[in-house]
Amino acid sequence: MADSRTRLAAQVRRLLETTPREALPMTYHQVAETLGLQPPRIIQQVALALEETMREDAEAEQPFMAALVVSRQGQGLPARGFFDLAVALGRFPEEPARHIEAWRGEYRHALAARGNH
Repeated sequence: MADSRTRLAAQVRRLLETTPREALPMTYHQVAETLGLQPPRIIQQVALALEETMREDAEAEQPFMAALVVSRQGQGLPARGFFDLAVALGRFPEEPARHIEAWRGEYRHALAARGNH
């Protein structure tokens, strides 16, 4: 299971690094569809893969590529799990009122970093 998650995380990362700028952000559903994921729990599969990329990015001191993925229901923002993990990894402030501002900065940094990979 962990090996398939690592493989999927690499596919998600490649997708986010190569998707045209004007097609970003992508939704979790768009990522799942583009990668041809099969039920059950395709959104959960994407979320777990994105969490893996966040851990990798934190360790490498790189912007979170996961910031480029948003929820359809989340008013153009990532799902709650993104923010929770960003706080746990020490990248975002603990105060929820500052999360959107932190995500916007991370989004810009992730876009800029795409050319450096």
